[in-house]
This record gives sequence, structure tokens and C-alpha cells, in this order.
Amino acid sequence: MKKDKKKMLVICPYPQNCAPSQRLKFEQYYPIFEENGFLIIVSSFVSPKFWNILYKKGYWLKKLWFTFLGYLTRIYDLFRLKKYDIVYIHLWVTPFGPPFFEWLYRKLAKKIVYDIDDMIFLGHVSRANKRFKLLKGKKKMIRLMKDADHVITCTPSLDEFVRNFNANTTDISSTINTDIYLPKSDYNLSEPVIIGWSGSHSTSTYLKLLEPVFEKLLQTQLNFKVLVVGDKNFSFSNTNIPVEAIEWNLANEVSDLQKFDIGVYPLPDEPWVYGKSGLKALQYMALGIPTIATAIGANFRIIEHEVDGFLVEDNRVEEWVNIIKRLVNDKNLRIQVGKNAREKVLKEFSVKANAEKYLNVLKKINS
Repeated sequence: MKKDKKKMLVICPYPQNCAPSQRLKFEQYYPIFEENGFLIIVSSFVSPKFWNILYKKGYWLKKLWFTFLGYLTRIYDLFRLKKYDIVYIHLWVTPFGPPFFEWLYRKLAKKIVYDIDDMIFLGHVSRANKRFKLLKGKKKMIRLMKDADHVITCTPSLDEFVRNFNANTTDISSTINTDIYLPKSDYNLSEPVIIGWSGSHSTSTYLKLLEPVFEKLLQTQLNFKVLVVGDKNFSFSNTNIPVEAIEWNLANEVSDLQKFDIGVYPLPDEPWVYGKSGLKALQYMALGIPTIATAIGANFRIIEHEVDGFLVEDNRVEEWVNIIKRLVNDKNLRIQVGKNAREKVLKEFSVKANAEKYLNVLKKINS
């Protein structure tokens, strides 16, 4: 007789295949969960229509209406929680106020897995929605850390923090589906050389850390262009720096990233950053793109300096410039670093390499 599937309700902020914190973490494991005896039902707070305006300025009445609908969804979910063997919660149950819904979900759910990405309990908020910052429920995450049967983190620093509240944690980095992210085969330089960055409008301010680097490169007469994938309105204050900014699109994501000759991942030294799993770097590396990143946080476990990428201490301008020039001038270096990066992702940061970690968590709390 065929064994019944265990039912898992995923409570997440965003629609499927939209937000990197979901798409490149647990969402890509749904088929694997299904193959291993779990039936997955997804309930997102933000609807697809809400997602289309969520990070745009204005639209306040529509945002309030969609938020109201999100809360109705969470009330509906309350009445079906007991039907599920596992409730998998990502980030929060509801975005605003005290952890009331989080407390109710704990009371009604049989088992809870809490998945936290970034140091969101620090109260980070997008530029488009700054006026709602004081309403954000920062205590919700701590409540969920304490109450969950198991917590999935994504960096050593975040895992260490969560262990102050719950000993049952598993650190699983953001991962890449290497069957979709196929490596580039051509290491001949573009004309102009394409230095690429991928991310959202909320993180594109980090790319501006490299403005002095690009100004220096202009002085060297290097023919280059900065390709920004994600924030279509991005620009530097120095308008002499050549920039092409395009909107992110799931269908074109891999082909757009494959245009990069060099991938960059600059970060500031601030608490929020220590919760980041280095996703952008992993995306570049999976495609075999030579990657330069700030030497901070999880980047130390992703990149071995001068082997499968490059790390720059304290965002030193001259060091960024020198590494970019080395890569531009040495095709063999680009090839070797790119291939080593691809191998690193395959062995340590791919879906195939990490599937068992997720399954072990689900099976352990469901036993």
C-alpha cells in the first residue's frame, strides 16, 4: 500500500519565482520534497499583483488594500494549520506589529520550520516603503526563532545569533540549480569589457561603493561598461561611468548574467551584511564568471582568494582596480578562476549538494 504524503504548508512573504530569498533557497527544492513524500501547498502574503507595485514609489492606496488582503489570507490560513504535518515559515507570518499571528500559528501548528534569510530583525526596509519602517514587526523573527521546532539559517553569523534562542538550527546557504545555471564557454573579452552586477533596487546602493574604482579605470583608458541587472533606473553620480541597466527577468536571468566578463559583489561593513549568504557571488561563480567580492561575512566561505575568485579587504580602491586589470589582461587567469568557481558551486553550493540537508530537517521534525 502506498504511503500517504506528509503535507507541508509554506507560509512566505512573496509569490513563487520572484524573491531571491525564496527562489534561490527553499523554492527550488519543492520537486525534491515532493519526490521524498511531501505534498507542498504555498501561501504567500504578497499576491502577484501586489508584487508588481511593492517596491515602486507611491501606490499607497493599492498597497494598503493588498496588505489588507494579505492579512485576510493569514486569517484563512489559521483555520487550516492543523491539517498540515509541517508549517514552513519564511521570514514572518505578517509584516507589521507585534508577533500576534506568529504566536497563534505556533499554538495551532503541529510542527514549525522557520527559515530566516538576512538579519531582517534589524529592521531593514526598502527605499520605496521607508514610511512604514516603524510599523515593521522586528520582534516577530525572535518569536519564531524561539518557538520553531527547527530553524534554517544561511550564514555562520546568522546561525550563531539564532542559537541564542534555539539550539536546533541548520546553516544552509543560498544555493544554485546548476542544471539551469550552465557555465559560459567563451572567455574572450567583450568590447567593451562588461563588469557586471546583479541585484534589486534595494541593494544597488552597494554597487555605488565601487564608483571610485570605475573612476580610476576610466583614467587607465580601459574600454569597459558596467552592466546592472535588476535595477533598471540605476546610475552613478559620475555620469562619465558607462552604465547599462536592465530590468530583471526570470526567463532571461541566466543569459543576461552570462554576458558578464567579470562579476562584482561589493558590500559595506555593517551588521545587516553578516546575514547575507553571498548569493550574487554564487550566481556568477556557477556560470564560471571570475568574481571579485568584498572580504566580509559569508564571502570567506564562498571564495578562496586567487583560486576561485578574489576578495578585497576594506573595499580598497587600488586593489579592486588591480584585480580587474589582471583579469582583463590575462585570459588564462579568467578561465582558471572561472572553472574553479564553477567546481566550488557544484561541490558545495548547488541544489544537488544541499538537498539532503533540507530533507534531514523535514524528516527529523516529522519523525
